Amino acid sequence: MGLFDAFKKKVTEIGSPMKGRCVSIKEVSDPTFSDEVLGQGVAVIPEDGRMYAPADGVITTVFPTGHAVGMTTEDGAEVLIHLGLDTVAMKGEGFDIKAAEGQKVQKGDLLIEADLEKIKAAGYDVITPIVICNSADYSSVVGIADRDVNPGDTVIEIKK
Repeated sequence: MGLFDAFKKKVTEIGSPMKGRCVSIKEVSDPTFSDEVLGQGVAVIPEDGRMYAPADGVITTVFPTGHAVGMTTEDGAEVLIHLGLDTVAMKGEGFDIKAAEGQKVQKGDLLIEADLEKIKAAGYDVITPIVICNSADYSSVVGIADRDVNPGDTVIEIKK
């Protein structure tokens, strides 16, 4: 450890959980997300329904309906991925859960498969917020939006 290493701020990178278009969290029509009530983040307008782990860590919550997953990264970031808006009302229809609470995951592990066409046909928006629920624990949570992303591409940078 060099003399100044103690002063460097560690950056945690959160990858995109889905292939699609990454946009500002402000573009999400649900104010719970756009007003950052749950924390800071971004959103992805997905091209397909496969949701992957955005970082190495542990799955803390898998909603029984399959519409959302919570995880804690190895660095302690609490990440919520919410596939679509109000999709809890689908009661699991169109969602195939691949992960379990307590499961250790590596960035890129498949967590959920969803039928985006079924979700859209039911009248729901498939925009997928990715939120750092413990944003207040960090000096900086920066979303990298307005671009096309593949799973794993960095969409959020967090500094302690």
